[in-house]
Amino acid sequence: MPEVIFNGSDGRLEGRYVHGQGPNPPLAMVLHPHPQHGATMNHRIVYAMFHMFVRRGFSVLRFNFRGVGRSQGVFDHGQGELRDAASALDWMQTHNPNSSGCWVSGVGFGAWIAMQLLMRRPEIQGFMCASLPANMYDFSFLAPCPSSGLIVHGELDTVTPTESVVKLVNKLSQQRGIVIDYNAIDGADHHFAAQLQELEEICEAYLDKRLKPAEMAIPR
Repeated sequence: MPEVIFNGSDGRLEGRYVHGQGPNPPLAMVLHPHPQHGATMNHRIVYAMFHMFVRRGFSVLRFNFRGVGRSQGVFDHGQGELRDAASALDWMQTHNPNSSGCWVSGVGFGAWIAMQLLMRRPEIQGFMCASLPANMYDFSFLAPCPSSGLIVHGELDTVTPTESVVKLVNKLSQQRGIVIDYNAIDGADHHFAAQLQELEEICEAYLDKRLKPAEMAIPR
């Protein structure tokens, strides 16, 4: 798996990238949990999501936020990390100038960054988030949410209570033309310690459902 180094707004960023199949593969980016809690681009859920997109022919990137691993810079409480994500998407588009679409996904802190990026980049057509920290950050910027997506949460998450996520999902679901698929996994905690396979299966089923209409439109 190719290691890549690309320029962010405040220094070089380290990532792992796989180029997709075909002439115009869609793009996907996976963002890792909170840098100050020891998370990196090799987080188990990030790694699983990354390979889920790879198996479906996407050009896929995961990377370390500033100050993590070989990425330069220091933690910036979300502002700099959002710029990191924007730089990462710019880098991907440079290598995929005719991409057929774009997805973003994230875990925990990375999910918060992913949703902010979604608001700023109209080319993003879908999202998948796990352990969305709805009680820790202000999500009022999702007004309106520009894309349908998937939110998966652990029913026994003690870091972010399920009620706060359900409240956000209900608010987003009131928007016309936007469909938010929400799945609460029984027995799962914030880290999906024993339910990673179930999380993967939910994400894969959702992605395949979203991709199917596009595949059917392609002449055989």
